[in-house]
Order: sequence, then C-alpha cells, then structure tokens
Amino acid sequence: MTRIAISGHRGFSAEVEALVDKAVRAELLRHATNNDLVGLSCLADGADQIFALAVLDVGGKLEVFVPATRYRDALPGSAHRRYDELLSRAIAVHRLDYVESTAESHMAASIEMLDSADLLFAVWDGLPARSFGGTADVVKHAKEIGVPVTVIWPHGAMRD
Repeated sequence: MTRIAISGHRGFSAEVEALVDKAVRAELLRHATNNDLVGLSCLADGADQIFALAVLDVGGKLEVFVPATRYRDALPGSAHRRYDELLSRAIAVHRLDYVESTAESHMAASIEMLDSADLLFAVWDGLPARSFGGTADVVKHAKEIGVPVTVIWPHGAMRD
C-alpha cells in the first residue's frame, strides 16, 4: 500500500488550478497500481482538494485529517461543497483536538499526516512559507523525518 500525503498552495486561479490538476494526476498515475493507493489530505481549498479528488478518480482511497473543529468554517465558502463531498467519501477521518483553525492546528495536522505517509506531494513554488505551517514548513518536516518529497509545480503556475 502506498500512502501519499499532500501539502500545497491555495487560492489558485482557474487556469492555475487546471495546470496543477493535470500535473497531480500525472504524478499519481505513477503510484496508482493494484488499487493500493491511499491519499492523505486536510481538504483545504487548492492543492489539497485537487489531490483528494484525483486520488479518488484513479481508484485510490482517501483519509482526511481535520485540524480543528472549526476548520471547515475557516475555508472559503466556495470550497465547502467540495470539502463536504470529499469528506463523505473518506475511508477514515482523523480529527485533531483543536477548536480553532489556526496555523498551529494546520501544522499539527500535517505532522500527524506525515507520520503515516510514505511520500509527500508538495504543490509548491519553492519559496518560504508565508506563515507558520505553510508548505515550506511541511516539506522541511517531511525531510527531517525521512519522508520523501515530490515537488509538483507545473510550468506557468503562479500563486495569488
């Protein structure tokens, strides 16, 4: 069984979202053999939801890590429908004990996710994190604990 975690940027334009989706799916196909793929995601808008949907579309299973009780409320309203749909399709949901959706709770969820991952996909432009718990911090932690990292940043992609 291959367990792949996701960390990545949010707030993509429709054009960048399409580029990221295509790149994530191409990378997933390299790992989606014998229906033994499990994707690990917090289901934030952007890379997390793109990855989660792609995992399910290639026949994989989804495990969700919910950083805080009020996590969904802190996501943009436009992400709620897909969040709910993906959460309902998860084979397991790991809920952390935080109430508020904060940088601390997000990083804690990422650390817990990485503790059960074989690989991290990082949809990342390679720049430092804008705040604690950002993709750069997750990549750094993955490398510190020996989880291999695959950086996905398609040509033409840019952050908000």
